[in-house]
Amino acid sequence: MKIKSLNTNCADDSLLWSRLRTGDEKAFSVLFTKYYEHLVRYGNSFSNHAEKVQDCIQDVFADLWLYKHSLSDNANVKAYLLSSVRKRIARLQERDHIFSKITSTDSIEFLFDFSIEHKLIIDESTADKVNQLNILINFLPSRQKEALYLRYHQGLSVEQIADMLDVNYQSANNLLHRALLNLRKEWNANIPLLLLLSSSIL
Repeated sequence: MKIKSLNTNCADDSLLWSRLRTGDEKAFSVLFTKYYEHLVRYGNSFSNHAEKVQDCIQDVFADLWLYKHSLSDNANVKAYLLSSVRKRIARLQERDHIFSKITSTDSIEFLFDFSIEHKLIIDESTADKVNQLNILINFLPSRQKEALYLRYHQGLSVEQIADMLDVNYQSANNLLHRALLNLRKEWNANIPLLLLLSSSIL
């Protein structure tokens, strides 16, 4: 089955991944186009050096093509790419001594400015509540905020988040649970918290 056009919205990741593993350049190009901006936003949450982040992403895709024949046949593409970018940026920061004594990706700080999509905003009062939630999320500890981002902005499972953050399932689940508990302590709106968070999935 051939991919006839660069339709990044309809292209199925599993098909693209399968075709990539056989050396299909068009499938590789579709994946690059589909995920590049996602990876840039995620990468920029760890570093203020935009050009270095873009270099890291380019390197990830270069490795993806170089080692295409040895890729796993059942990977979750989005999780794989996000994790690869995260690890490469951590190695870059260690090498450049941007952060001192970094020994793993646990040490890098998540700086993303979390913003809920405004799909549910129907009036000024609701808009104020959404902005309040954005502020609350951005005051969460870095790891809790990143776990929320991966779960609700990127739609990853708890298992995938655990793998990305190099922790076990229970630790990843605890991060999400503590983040939601912290938000609920301050959240007094009649809009369901999880509904707003779920509306932010890209």
